[in-house]
Amino acid sequence: MAEIPRIPIICGPTGAGKTDAALKLAEKYPIEIISADSRQIIKHLNIGTGKPTVAEQNKVPFHLIDVIEPGERYSAMRFLVDATRAIKDILGRGKMPVIVGGTGLYLNVLANGVIEIEEEEFAIRQQLEEDLNRLGANHMWEQLQAIDPLEAAKVHPNNTVRLIRALEIFRQTGKTKSDLIATGVYKKSGYLFDWYCLAQPREILYERINGRVDKMIEAGLLNEVTGLLTAGMGTKQALSAVIGYGELIRHIEGHYSIDEAIAMIKQNSRRYAKRQLTWFRNQVKSTFFTEGDSLTRLVAL
Repeated sequence: MAEIPRIPIICGPTGAGKTDAALKLAEKYPIEIISADSRQIIKHLNIGTGKPTVAEQNKVPFHLIDVIEPGERYSAMRFLVDATRAIKDILGRGKMPVIVGGTGLYLNVLANGVIEIEEEEFAIRQQLEEDLNRLGANHMWEQLQAIDPLEAAKVHPNNTVRLIRALEIFRQTGKTKSDLIATGVYKKSGYLFDWYCLAQPREILYERINGRVDKMIEAGLLNEVTGLLTAGMGTKQALSAVIGYGELIRHIEGHYSIDEAIAMIKQNSRRYAKRQLTWFRNQVKSTFFTEGDSLTRLVAL
C-alpha cells in the first residue's frame, strides 16, 4: 500500500503573502491549492478578501473559493468534509494538495478533527465571541475549566479558536467536548500535515497590511461594496461582518468619511492579524518563516 504523503499547510496572518508563496511553489511542483480562508469562501466578495485573481487561478487550480453566498452559514464540519474530499481528489489525479489560509478554526479541524454536530447555531458562536471581546480570554478559559477541566488543561487561554469551540459545543449539546470525544462522535480527515507559517516582524506585517488596504481601495473596493448592496447580494448585516466591507457600508450610510473608513479597515485588519499571530504561535508544530521565498525553498514535496 502506498504511503500517504504529508500535506503542507501554508498559514499565517492576513497580508503575510501566503497566496504569493503558494504560487511560487506551483512554479516548482505540480500542486493544487485548497483555500482555508473563511472570507474567500464567499461569492462576490473579491477585492476586500484578497481573493486570487483570474490570472492567478489560471496558473494553478484553487479549491474552496466562491462556495457560498454572502450570509450563508458555512460550518467547520462542512469545511472538513469539503477539504477532505478535495484532498482525495487532488491526490487521486497525481497532484499534491497544499492548504493555504489563515482561518484557524478551519485549519484546526482539518488537522485535528471536529465534534460532529448536526446543525450548528450561529447565535451561540456570535454570543461567545461577544463575550470574549467583552470579558477577555482568561475569563472564558475559566468558564471552560469549570465545565470541562480535561479540555481546559489542553487549551491555552490565548488559543481562542479552540477555547470558543469547546464552549460552543457545551452550550449547544449540553455535553463537554471531552465527553463527546470519549463517545466517538469525532470526525477527522485521516491525513497528516506539515505546518509552514509566514509571520514577519509585527511592524513589517502592519506596514504590509496598510499598503494592502490602500491597493484594495485603488482597485475599486468601494465600488464593489456599493454594487453588492445595490444587487442585494447579502444583507448589510452579513456583509458588515467582513473586514473591509462593514467599514465602507458605514461610510456609505454617512457615519464615516472615506478617510475614516479606510483608517478603520487598516486598524481592524491589524487587530485581526494580531489575533491570528497569537493563534499560530500556539501551534507548536509550525515552522516559521519571515519571507515566502525561504518557505518555498524549504518545502519539499
